[in-house]
Amino acid sequence: MAKPPNTLFLRIGMLALSAIALAVGFILYLTAGQFGTKSDYFETYVGESIVGLDVGASVRFRGVQIGRVTEISLAAAVYDVPEARANRAAMQLVVIRFAVERTRVARIASLEDMIAAGLRTRIASQGITGVTYLEIDILDPRRYPPIQVPWKPRYDHVPAVPSTITQVTSAAEQILRRLEALDIESLVNNAAGLMADLRRQVNDGEVAIALREASETLTELRAEIRKARFEDTAAELRDAIHHLGEAGRSTQELMSSREVRDALVRIPAAVTALEQTLRTARGTTADLQADLSPLMRDLRSSVANLRDTTEALRRNPSQTLLGAPPPPPNRERR
Repeated sequence: MAKPPNTLFLRIGMLALSAIALAVGFILYLTAGQFGTKSDYFETYVGESIVGLDVGASVRFRGVQIGRVTEISLAAAVYDVPEARANRAAMQLVVIRFAVERTRVARIASLEDMIAAGLRTRIASQGITGVTYLEIDILDPRRYPPIQVPWKPRYDHVPAVPSTITQVTSAAEQILRRLEALDIESLVNNAAGLMADLRRQVNDGEVAIALREASETLTELRAEIRKARFEDTAAELRDAIHHLGEAGRSTQELMSSREVRDALVRIPAAVTALEQTLRTARGTTADLQADLSPLMRDLRSSVANLRDTTEALRRNPSQTLLGAPPPPPNRERR
């Protein structure tokens, strides 16, 4: 028996309303209640695979969700401009656009200053679940400089850096390439040759000679040590220490005697008297020098007069002794 038409239409309407409710719920899930909220839109360019990152994925800063990914596309499709077509590396980038809620972050005064300070984006995964999201962080700007693209970004551009997995993979690939470039066979041959040379040196070479000489030296030293009479040396050392102790005690007793203490007490007075004597002798010497200075000048004058008289006596003895005039000078006869 056929069901009434009204019941069929009612079920179809309920099915349609359920589908609409599911669609609205899915949209609300993707937007996470962002209706009526204000967001700022940015874009970044990634040069690696973004498997696991989809539209609606969360955008986080230090683990705190601040927005969602709104669009993912290829640069070749979004920026198909003549300037970019010649740059193959740029055309292979992935364009990721995301929205950041203004209520979840502080107001950005200057995006350029923040980028210069190290503001970067990268793809990250969450723990064991492996949920992929877009992470924003402050990194070293010298290590991760921003890339230059041959087009004008539609939204504010935040530079991206390789993800941690990509960096580890790249480092491993570099190590493998370096290992492939190494000549392992030559290294093994060189190591084998080195071991052979070392074995030969230890058996018959200079190393063996040095080891034998060292062994002989140790043997001779052991024999000399056995011959040495350490007991006598120790006894002599004990006697010397004993005599030294006695000398120290004698010196201490001498310093503690009454005569030495009295002598030490009289030393300052003797030093003072000696200083006074020296000052007196210095004064006497100065007075004597003052008295002798005129006598020395007179003695010098007397010596000079005596020298003149002696010279005159040598030249004209008669004039000096008799007072007669000197003889006339000899004249030539004509």
